[in-house]
Amino acid sequence: MKKIKTFIIAGIVATCLLGCGTEEVANAAEESASDERYLGESIEDHVLFPTSSEGLIGDTMPFYDDGNFNVFFLADQRDGKQGYHPWGLLRTTDFTSYEDKGVVINYADDVEAQDIALGTGSVIKGNDGKYHAFYTGHNDMFEPKEAVMHAVSTDLENWEKIPEDTLYANENYSQNDFRDPYVFYTDSENCYSMLVATRKDNIGVIARYTSTDLKSWEDAGVFFENDMGTDSNLECPSVLSYKGKWYLSFSDQWPNRLVHYRIADNFDGPFTIPERDIFDCNGFYAGRMETDGEKLYIVGWNGTKKSHTDSEDYDWGGNMVTHLLMQHEDGTLSPVLNPEVEALLSNELEIQPVKMAESGEFEDGSISFAGDKYEMAGFKELSGSYLFKTTIRDFDKDGMFGFCFNTNEESVGRLNIVFDGANDRIDFYNGSNIMERTAQSYVPYDISDKDELDVEMLIADGVVSMYVNDEIAFTARMYLSQASDFGVFGVGSKVRFEDIKIFK
Repeated sequence: MKKIKTFIIAGIVATCLLGCGTEEVANAAEESASDERYLGESIEDHVLFPTSSEGLIGDTMPFYDDGNFNVFFLADQRDGKQGYHPWGLLRTTDFTSYEDKGVVINYADDVEAQDIALGTGSVIKGNDGKYHAFYTGHNDMFEPKEAVMHAVSTDLENWEKIPEDTLYANENYSQNDFRDPYVFYTDSENCYSMLVATRKDNIGVIARYTSTDLKSWEDAGVFFENDMGTDSNLECPSVLSYKGKWYLSFSDQWPNRLVHYRIADNFDGPFTIPERDIFDCNGFYAGRMETDGEKLYIVGWNGTKKSHTDSEDYDWGGNMVTHLLMQHEDGTLSPVLNPEVEALLSNELEIQPVKMAESGEFEDGSISFAGDKYEMAGFKELSGSYLFKTTIRDFDKDGMFGFCFNTNEESVGRLNIVFDGANDRIDFYNGSNIMERTAQSYVPYDISDKDELDVEMLIADGVVSMYVNDEIAFTARMYLSQASDFGVFGVGSKVRFEDIKIFK
């Protein structure tokens, strides 16, 4: 068993505050000459946002079998080789500790092969007792560029490719956008179904194919069509039955890059749009659902930043992020903190502000701001894995307040998660001038009808994942959430952060 490595990635260019024009360069750790610097310290057998010894985590393909969640993933090796994105495997029972099985399905070693690059797919245990992997074979030199390919295994770790089973798009669908197969079996149909992300009539659709033997597939038409008013592809679809409902999830490739879900009473729909149809912001992508019958999870990834710098845009691939999903009486789902993670982080630390605005008050673990311009209370730096909790009350419903990391000399965060009451949003700013910059991430969130905001925030390995009122998650890449100070703040907004606690 390989221990999962945590990646504390150093180096960030951070900009100054509300009107401050200077630039500082902060280094959290020594950098080496290549991306192999990712491998850092291990945290025993536990890690909140894993990567792999094989590389960063790209699109995930969770498969539950015999007590284990087998999370296959596209390994983002960034090694400059001709082939790329082999399938790796992480195995877990609770999403706190993992076995790293390394690469289990590699890309071809021939540039003329369809699968010189691998893409997303899925794994199923067939009626023949074997495991079947269906994956995307991608070759930019080919027309068509993409095809669905097949491999079999008896142990989930050693796979035999079956190139003669390769499936190409027919004339009904895009020849070059034909990927991310998701295979499942339905007793009512007495057959297997395969969902494929593709395009038809210049719009993103999810096509359905059917089979009785997992080798020959028939086109069963469009399963689901983009219903968001865009022409975006619907990447990484998954569909499953959970406690009386069928759920379909997918990620819009553009313009927002969010993970969406739909609800139906039957596997073939009709699928309806819930009032809040997303789980997280664009810091969480390519989420796939999986269940053990009792618990339902969605597993995706949080990207690194270009040049590994907080102020830059997101890159492809990063750390794995998993949300436990709560099912409500009306069938809707919402992401919540995994209780296994909460139990892991059980060592409560003493918390005391090391700096605070003169108008702020700290008493019995609570911090209050009066609404005077910018007010902030800061705590000492964090290094490691933490759970931060607070309940926000007595806030201006059209106010602006939140959490800041890596504060500058004027006690303003260079990284900020902001509740923006006036605009009904939660925002993430990867720069300190939040009054003039455009948020890098946001989700719609109306606080006008709320009297309190229960916040649970996981902080580890350059990733911050926040849960609010068991309704929405908010994940962001912040390299300097490690080895730098953090705090709470208000901008001209009365607000009280009550019962502040931090656990390690």
